[in-house]
Order: sequence, then C-alpha cells, then structure tokens
Amino acid sequence: MNIRYGVIGTGYFGAELARALKNCKGAIISAVFDPENGEMIANELSCDNTQSLEALISRQDVDCVIVATPNYLHKEPVLLAAQYKKHVFCEKPIALNYQDCDEMVKTCEKNGVIFMAGHIMNFFNGVHKAKQLINDGVIGKVLYCHTARNGWEDEQPDISWKKIQAKSGGHLYHHIHELDCVQFLMGGMPKTVTMTANNVAHHSEKFGDEDDMIFINMEFHDGRFALLEYGSAFRWGEHYVLIQGEKGAIKLDMYHCAGTLRIDGQESHFLIHESQEEDDDRTRIYTSTEMDGAIQYGKPGKRTPRWLNSIIQKEMSYLHNILSGMKPSTEFEKLLTGEAARAAIATADACKLSRNENRKVQLTEILHQH
Repeated sequence: MNIRYGVIGTGYFGAELARALKNCKGAIISAVFDPENGEMIANELSCDNTQSLEALISRQDVDCVIVATPNYLHKEPVLLAAQYKKHVFCEKPIALNYQDCDEMVKTCEKNGVIFMAGHIMNFFNGVHKAKQLINDGVIGKVLYCHTARNGWEDEQPDISWKKIQAKSGGHLYHHIHELDCVQFLMGGMPKTVTMTANNVAHHSEKFGDEDDMIFINMEFHDGRFALLEYGSAFRWGEHYVLIQGEKGAIKLDMYHCAGTLRIDGQESHFLIHESQEEDDDRTRIYTSTEMDGAIQYGKPGKRTPRWLNSIIQKEMSYLHNILSGMKPSTEFEKLLTGEAARAAIATADACKLSRNENRKVQLTEILHQH
C-alpha cells in the first residue's frame, strides 16, 4: 500500500524530510509547495511543484501533508489539511502560542487525522535509553533535570527569520526540544514556572530581536525541579540534559556527544545517536567552526550533517509506518495527537508570561484560558 505525501516548505529542513520519506518503501512524494525553493526540490524529487497551499492540500494523490514552513506559518496549512481530512506532520514548534496550538490539535482530532509533531529529540537513541533507565528504576525517582543549549552568535550575512521573535518565537519556542524532553523525562508539565531573560549582547541592527539569555525554573506539583537555559550570548557553549535521580544520574551530552549513567561512583556509557560515527560527527561539528554555539544555521540548499540525516530518516520512517498501520508504543501516542507538543507550548507560554510580568506563573493560567 502506497502512502502519498505533499510537502509544504522545502527549505533546509523540509527538503530533508522529503528526501527521507522518498527512501521509505511505499512512500510517494506527489507534490511540493514553496514559492522560493519549490521548483528546485520538485525537480530533484521528480514530483509536481504546486502554486498554492490549497492546490497541494486538495490533491487526490496526497494522503499526508508535511508542514515545514517557518514557525509563524504553521497554522494555516495544518488547519486546511485537517479540513481536507489529510494526515499532518508539522515541524516544531507547532505554534507560537497555546491558543493556536490548541485549535490545530482539536481540528485534527475533530477530523480524525493523525497530527504528528516534529519533536525529533524523541527519536534520539540516548533519550530512549535515559527514559528506559528511569522506567526501570535504575536511578530511582527523578528529582531534577537541568538542560543547557547555548553558544555564541556572531554576525551573519543576513538576519534569519529564526532570529526574529515574531517569526520564530526566539530560543524558547524555536529550540523547544529541550523543554519537551524535560517534560517527557519528568512525566508531565510543571505546576509553576519562572523565566528571566534579556537581550544582553546582541543589540546592533545586524541581529534580530530575540533574547540571547534565557533562564527557566520549573517547579513540579510534587516538589521536584527543572532548570533550563538557552541562548546565544554564551562564550562557553554547552548542550546537554542532566537528570538527577535518588539513586543515580544520567547525562545526555550533545556537545561532546555521549550518554553517561552514574551509579555509586561508577560510570557506564551509551550512544546519543545510532552509531559511534554519528556521535563523533556531531562532536566534530560542535567543536569546529560550523556552528555558532548550539545554533545551527540551516540554509536552503545546505545538507544536514550525518547524525541529523539519520535521525530525520528514523522520524520519517516512523511516521510512514504509523500511516501504514503500525500501532504506536505508549510513549509515542502523545506525539501523534499533538498532545505532547501542546503541553510544551503551554509551558513556553507560561514562561513568556512570567518574563513579561516578572512573576511566577501557574500553568493553569494558560490551560484555563481556553
């Protein structure tokens, strides 16, 4: 049985998602839509290049729509796809506020279509391994998570949409992976959040308007904590998730790519990605000059590194298998309904409110608005 896909947005990421799908047995790319890069990618993939959203989504030969537009342009294609009863895969962050996200999730639900969020960190070997160790009680109850995703941003030839708050949501929304991952590991949303943030070092007109330092304190209903830091004003770049349990601890280091379990002073190691080569490849990229800290500039036409290529393939194969009838495992169910993504956006909105009003915010303030 063939599953036919339409891809909206074929920049750096969208083009890779399409290439990965094309590698899946029984997957057909019927058409793409992107006013800037569509023609080039359509030629590469030997598919149609449509001229509008509706022209792509309404096609008879599209069963699932892949939305990989810039963050602020996710809502319209998702709602339209759901109305046409097409399954949807949407890149993260699903939306830049809870209200839009909630509407998107409910519209897909109402129309009986799968709504998978591109929270790709869920597919990391290391994240699975950590979750399994937690579920098996190896480190005892998780007491605290600390995640950092930061580096230094230099001037770029032009200002990417990713650096404009209104278009990307800034680091808080654009790099929502870690926030989602913390909620996945801690077993749900926090009770309250406090966020302090500012643009400390990027004031010239050569930069966007996002905060370059963000610090989030999460408190969970049972007295546990999480701390998240993001930003592009850190000369000592770091990228990790550290999980502190009652009996032991786990560190997922994405910078010097390695997973470590520490119990009773003894350490054992596991892979973050699928192979040692991929882990080494990522370490090389982070420690060379291709990155501004943990901020990767993917331009249309640029190809993804080996580790990212592999994880995109894993993610798209999973989507294709689900559409082909595979039953999801329990931990992935929330990823296929938009529920996990909605929970991440709710927390991000609470963080934003905390920063703007300089106070501790209850998650219920966001959830009960709608």
